[in-house]
Amino acid sequence: MGCEREEHLAECKRRAIELLDAGDPMQAVTSMLSDLGKHPMTENHPAIPLGVQFMMLPGWLSNTAEVRRFIEGFR
Repeated sequence: MGCEREEHLAECKRRAIELLDAGDPMQAVTSMLSDLGKHPMTENHPAIPLGVQFMMLPGWLSNTAEVRRFIEGFR
């Protein structure tokens, strides 16, 4: 089951980074959080509410390096 979780997490990150690289950090974070909620092993990930709070911080989404670090930091 752990392997399935890791595969899902890797796919979540891949999709989010693709959106970030396309210039849409808001959609990247939204995608990451949404995709995490679609798998029973990640649906209650503790960083989901944190991500929602980050999205409300002024200027955070314009710092693509921080958004990338947030997305890539999911374990």
